[in-house]
Amino acid sequence: MLDIVEVDYSYPGGVEALSAVSLQVHPGEKLAILGPNGAGKTTLLTLMNGTIRPSRGEIRLDNRPIAYDRAGLRALRRRVGMVLQDPDDQLFAATVFEDVSFGPLNVGLSPKEAADRVHATLETLHIGDLAERPTHMLSFGQRKRVAIAGIVAMQPAILLLDEPTAGLDPLGVVHLLAALRQVSSLGTTIVLTTHDMDGAFAWADRIAIFGDRHVACVGAPEEVFEDEAMLKRLHMRRPIIWEMAHLLRQRGIIDPARPMPRDRREFLSLLSAGPNPASELMNSL
Repeated sequence: MLDIVEVDYSYPGGVEALSAVSLQVHPGEKLAILGPNGAGKTTLLTLMNGTIRPSRGEIRLDNRPIAYDRAGLRALRRRVGMVLQDPDDQLFAATVFEDVSFGPLNVGLSPKEAADRVHATLETLHIGDLAERPTHMLSFGQRKRVAIAGIVAMQPAILLLDEPTAGLDPLGVVHLLAALRQVSSLGTTIVLTTHDMDGAFAWADRIAIFGDRHVACVGAPEEVFEDEAMLKRLHMRRPIIWEMAHLLRQRGIIDPARPMPRDRREFLSLLSAGPNPASELMNSL
């Protein structure tokens, strides 16, 4: 359990980044943090892994405030790993295998144990074929996955990712989010920031929307986009699948008692299923 409790943070010069932010990260969940540029999303992640310290309030791990001495931060970062937005800020070794094995070796695993963990991690992220590839010869999307693999190989309880889908093409986004689902299925809690409304809606268990340096809304993906005035104020749009499903619910074409579809596949499957007005609509297209 990771708790952010009434946290303020200001950068040097008095630039306020976060104000009275409280947010609880549930064990094993996939949490997406949305919001416009400057809302404080990246600042929150760096607070979560102890890179910076709150001006007020505290960060708690398993109900205990995190310690900012060397031993406390070392213990925190073994449990809370962070992947930066630019993979080139994290990659430094000559090959993918060497880069991903650095963390496991650094925490005392034997070469055999580290190699086994690296290979398992690369397979989980569907980049096993890149193990011996020089890191400077990777595409941007491949470098993103390798940077994530370097942290996943440390087996943190909580994985923080800053804009992991930024700069990826649509297929790259699909593949990355699928890989993160697989990492989540192994028991890892995942928190990511993103501007990809549609991807977050399809992927997350919960969504937190940031604006004006605080949490504007947090809840289930089907619920957080209800407040149209809030979204307009923050210059944010609703996911397209949410808008279409909401409209069809209002018109009685989709049963409001059924779960809202979260992605294109679920939406088309719902429209096509069974003898109902939606299937008649699909048949007429």
